[in-house]
Amino acid sequence: MIRKPKLDDWKIVGFYTGKIIVGIGLLMTIPLVTGIVFREWSAVIDFFIGILAALTVGFGFQLVCQTKREMNWMHGLVTTAFSWLVATFIGAMPHFLSGHFSTFLDAYFDLMSGFTTTGLYLIQDLDHVSNALNMWRHVVSYAGGQGIIVIALAFLIRGTSGAFMMYVGEGKDEKLLPNVIQTARAIWVVSLTYLFFGTIILTVVNYSEGLNPVRSFLHGLWIFMSAWSTGGFAPQSLNIFYYHSFTIEIVTMIIFIIGSLNFVLHWSVWNGKPREIYRNIEIVSFTITLSITLGLVLIALMQTEALSGVTSLFRKGFYLVASAHTGTGLTSLNGAQLVRSWGPLAMLAITIAMTIGGSAASTCGGIKGMRVGIIAKNFVGEIRRFVLPESAITFQRIHHIKNRIIEDKQVRAAMLIVIAFVTMHLGGAVLGVLYRYPFVQALFESVSAGTTTGLSVGITNPSMPLALKSYYILAMWAGRLEFMAVFALAGFLFAVARGK
Repeated sequence: MIRKPKLDDWKIVGFYTGKIIVGIGLLMTIPLVTGIVFREWSAVIDFFIGILAALTVGFGFQLVCQTKREMNWMHGLVTTAFSWLVATFIGAMPHFLSGHFSTFLDAYFDLMSGFTTTGLYLIQDLDHVSNALNMWRHVVSYAGGQGIIVIALAFLIRGTSGAFMMYVGEGKDEKLLPNVIQTARAIWVVSLTYLFFGTIILTVVNYSEGLNPVRSFLHGLWIFMSAWSTGGFAPQSLNIFYYHSFTIEIVTMIIFIIGSLNFVLHWSVWNGKPREIYRNIEIVSFTITLSITLGLVLIALMQTEALSGVTSLFRKGFYLVASAHTGTGLTSLNGAQLVRSWGPLAMLAITIAMTIGGSAASTCGGIKGMRVGIIAKNFVGEIRRFVLPESAITFQRIHHIKNRIIEDKQVRAAMLIVIAFVTMHLGGAVLGVLYRYPFVQALFESVSAGTTTGLSVGITNPSMPLALKSYYILAMWAGRLEFMAVFALAGFLFAVARGK
């Protein structure tokens, strides 16, 4: 028998959702101050309204939903999935008020893309948006990379038994420190440290490339936020191609590759274990799959003669494959070039790279290198079992911070996520084909949304069908949370309807 959620269950979800919404309101003070500094009064009003709405809803939830019951695992997962939907709604208000969106759904699409670090966008006239709005776009992406739940755990939530499940529900299942609250704070220490040094480096590079000091700083800050969070947003519609700078391409590529690594790996290296960089299963997996997909792209480019010369192949080919594989979406060419000049083989190789993604417990999406490593090791182990005598006892090990034996439950969990991702990607591709897009392009765009990568072949635009917009929003949400919290919310709502 399925137990129907009681009023206290709703109150727990509402109370902690309220805390997260308050956090979104506090984040909006950053673009608000930006608007005041640059005297963008219309944007200042937009963000003042957004902050007022966030604080009203956030504190209202906490006031109405006060309860003495502790959060359990189910509450933690449901709160994560539900709060992402509500936070995106509140965060989209300044976007919509800016006048750069035809509908509120388009604004919601962009905020979901930002929070999930996807990088697909429907904003119109991007090259002429206010500094405040551009700041909000990139702050959302940066915060979403670390996780809005991580923000709440670090600064707004104190010692609850369900905190770990809120953390897990956001696609992270490893702790840097024994306590999940301390882990959330450690993640922000790592991210803010990189933000400080990365922004300085990019500011210097931008200034040397000819931008004035203020634009050098703003673009340096925004590009770092996007690259580190593997987000894909850029302050100009031409993305990285706007700068025409080989140096910026090199620096951003280093940043988003580092940003795609597991926060646990960062913490281990910071604490004197540099050997983890080349021993870790996720690094090994990433190196192998990046080499394979890059090889396929180079074969395709040699067949089509789309690029010539080592420098061109590196700046376009390697950069795009690395951006796709890390779930970043920064690019130095547009979707039309990809379709017209690179051909289906290159597009399929990039689609595979996006599907795999970067590391677990990082800022990027996709299946993740950890799961690929576990499945590959288990596959090899099954072959060995066929060859060895029946009496032989075999087991497979991986190295992730320490040597670990692969258990059957880990393999099953990895396969469940893989099946969920593949099903979601194919569903989006079929929907795209129903709207008469070619299959390879429809699959590319569906995978890009579901793996929170953000590369586009041109399907994502303000005039795209309403059903595709809605599907991509759900795909970004489910893909970023890696399904567990989404399944929990679906089960919770099913229990409301059918439980006893």
